[in-house]
Formats: sequence, C-alpha cells, structure tokens
Amino acid sequence: MTRERTDVVVVGAGPTGLLLAIELTLGGADVIVIERLTEPDQTIKAGAIGALAGEALERRGLGDAMNAVERSMADSMSRLMKGAGDGSELPFKKFGGHFSGIFLIDQTRQREPDRRLRGVNQQALETMLGERARALGIEIRRGCELIDFEDRSGSIVARTRGASGDGELHAAYLVGCDGGRSAVRKRAGFAFPGTEPTLTGHQAIVDLDHPDQLLPVGWRRTPVGMMAYGPIPGRVFLAEFDGPPADRSAPVTREEIETTLRRISGADVRVTAVKTATRFTDNARQADSYRRGRVLLAGDAAHVHSPFGGQGLNLGLLDAVNLGWKLAAVVCDRMPESLLDSYTEERHPIGARVLANTRAQVALMRPDVMTDALREIVADLMSLDEGTRYFGEMISGVRIRYDLGSDHPSVGRLSGNFALVDGGAETTLFDQMEDGRAVLVDATDGAASAIAARCDIFVRCVPRRGGASLLIRPDACIAWATDGEDLAGLDAALTRWFGAQTG
Repeated sequence: MTRERTDVVVVGAGPTGLLLAIELTLGGADVIVIERLTEPDQTIKAGAIGALAGEALERRGLGDAMNAVERSMADSMSRLMKGAGDGSELPFKKFGGHFSGIFLIDQTRQREPDRRLRGVNQQALETMLGERARALGIEIRRGCELIDFEDRSGSIVARTRGASGDGELHAAYLVGCDGGRSAVRKRAGFAFPGTEPTLTGHQAIVDLDHPDQLLPVGWRRTPVGMMAYGPIPGRVFLAEFDGPPADRSAPVTREEIETTLRRISGADVRVTAVKTATRFTDNARQADSYRRGRVLLAGDAAHVHSPFGGQGLNLGLLDAVNLGWKLAAVVCDRMPESLLDSYTEERHPIGARVLANTRAQVALMRPDVMTDALREIVADLMSLDEGTRYFGEMISGVRIRYDLGSDHPSVGRLSGNFALVDGGAETTLFDQMEDGRAVLVDATDGAASAIAARCDIFVRCVPRRGGASLLIRPDACIAWATDGEDLAGLDAALTRWFGAQTG
C-alpha cells in the first residue's frame, strides 16, 4: 500500500472539485483530486452557468475560453431556430433565464445588465477547468475511488483504490465534491434534511423523426407535465408530476424517453436514437453544516434540488471560490482554523434560498387549474420592471450579500468587473485577480494603501473613474468599503480576513 501526504484531498473531479483545486493551488496549498470515473461524464447536464460563476471563471483567466464556447453554442441555436447570422450577436447577452418555465426575466431591465449568464455547458466547462488545473500542475487521479477515511492524530487518512492498487493519502483536510449521493457526506455523518421527491424528470439529447413539424422550440406546460425542446438540436427536457421514479439509477432507455415525450407533448413523435440521457427528481436537501472537523462539503454533496432555473452548478462553483482561498490560508498557516467557520456561515443561507425557490418553481409547474391561476399572477408580476429584476436577481444571485457585520451596502456583495489603474496602466479588477490574491482599490490618495502596506495583497490599484475604496477578497466579496476618506474598519477587515497586523 502506497502512503502519500498532501495538504488537501478533493474527492470528485466535476466542476466544483476542479475549481476548488484551482483555488487551493492559487492560495499555495498542495492538492490531490481523486475521481472514481476514468473519463469525464458526458451525460447531459447544465446547459449554461450563472452570472456569478461566469465571473469567477473570468477572474481566473477563462474569459476567452468561455467566449469561444458561447459562439459555438450560438451557431447551434441559430441552426435550430433557422435564424440568420453567424452567432456574433450572442443571444445569451439578452436572456435572463426563467422562473418555473416563465420566460419573462428581461436581462436588459436588470440593475446590472452586464452581469449575465454564460452560454457554457457543463462538458465544455469541465474541459476548460481541467486544462487550467493541469496548467497549474494539479494532480487529478481518475479511476481512483475513495474507500474510507478517518481523522487520525489531527489529520485525515483517506484510503483509496485505483488501477495501481490500494493507497493511503494523509492530508490536513478532505473535501467532498462527489455529488448528491456523496460518499464523503454519508461517511462523515453529516445530517441531510429536506423534502422527498414528487416528480420524475428526464433530460436527453436524442434523434427525432420530423421534430420541426411536431415539436415547437421552447418550453411548454401541458395537461400532463412540463417539457422543453431545444435550444440545441435534439435536446428534450421532460417533467411529470406523478411521483418519483421507481429506480432512479436504472439505465434510461429509448422507449422510456419516447413514451414520456409522447405523453407530455401529445405529439406522434418518434425517438430514433438516444445520444445521452439522465433522470432527475425534485428531491431537495441540504447538509446541516458544510464542515465537520477536517471534512468539508461543496456543491451537490452539500445541497441537492431540482434543476429548474439551472442554479445548482452556479451554487457549487461559488461554494468552491468561497472555500478555496480560506482553506488554503489555513493549511498554509496564514490564518487560524476558525476562518473556516465563515464558509458555512456565508454559503449555507445562500443554498437554503436556492432550495426554497426551486421548490416554488415545482409548485408553479403542476398541471392543474389552480396552478394555472397562480402562474398568471406570477407572470403579471414578472412583466413589471421591479418584478423582472426581483426574479432575475433571485435566479442569477447577483444581489447575494454575505452578512459581514457592516452597514455599508457594498460590503458582503460579490463584485462585478470594473476599470482600474495600476501604476499608471489601465487594467480591470478581474485582470488583477487572475492569480487568486485579494485586491485593495484605493481612492484615498494612498491612505488606505499605507494601512495595508504590511499585507500580501495588491495595494497599487485605484479606480479609473473615481468611486469607493474597497477591500476585495479572492472570491470577489467586498470585505470593506468607504465612499470617502473615513478608513474606520479597514484594520479590522484586514485582520479578520488576512491576519494582517496593521496597527
């Protein structure tokens, strides 16, 4: 049996696990990622990522890669819709998402319209994250399964099994990013309360006979359930509200997809082939805490819910960026272990709100006359400026604000990108954050920079067009802000988040 040491073992090489490993590495931690699957999962999953997750990737230098994927997706959508153009006018810039299949979220009417979802599917996302991880020298062990783990003398001992035999990994911490059926969560004894499933859903990429004649592109609610066709060729999304599947883990067959599609759509459509398919429910659960000692959870391992609104992937990626820099600071002895308490404190309420709005979406989809009436009222509210902003901000999460104990309206929010000047050169916030460090934006003629001079953070940036002074954490959370020359609280924020003794 081989025995190895590392700072952190990440279980799961999906998007959450990969991004967490990247964040940990940028923070100076040694990481080994283990993944049971030998190849990335090609099953159809999320078709886009939310605004905040897209911004997190852009901060790490993946903006060009996302733009290329969006152009390719726009071309596919254009072909399906038989529209003109080459995808240069990306539809994602105007699309604000939906709530329960009601497409009245208008991105152009949002308070921050440039903070938009990105048309990047999960497979493309995993590819770009994998490439970034390899460029950073992160070791990803595929075909390596976690067998068991224990806390032994103040460290985690994880037993693994792979093609080369059994092994032991000794680490300071272990993070479960291993999905909704997380072995890490179960073995560590996290409570996972929530609500039971009430529906059976399918998502698939299929070949259909004469789909243009039989299935309109877009979402439809029928007397049987809910369905969508598109926006890419052959993609079908189906939901029936007749209880959970008898066996969710059973293989999804062509006949099952065809029967369900015909029943919901009422169309005499034939499925000639299934390229990829998955089955889902609206099971909604959340771990009671995201940390038990030296074991932590992120992504679906910490929370599961229905896929309506496409919020799950966004939620997991933001877990990763919140946890990564904090855990790296702890294992590198820059910060005390108590910093990790802020991970659950900040992220658990966000997860709870997502579970609540996905439950509401399920309720609004049910095929009955009382739900018809409720949907009409919700649609009326969504058509108003404040309504479309409310639902848009709920789905995108751009109004997230962690409670950091400050009355300043910016503190606790996740910053979008904006223009800066660094030593006379024009730059942007996200460009300055590519290496994972925090940023001090100093609009006080150097007074804030002088206070923070002993910290290992950027202190050279000033806003290009004026504005507030900001201390921005590596996850883009604004930890301190002032609109003038009052620097009260900066000392405390620097000490709280970076252990800096400035006084």
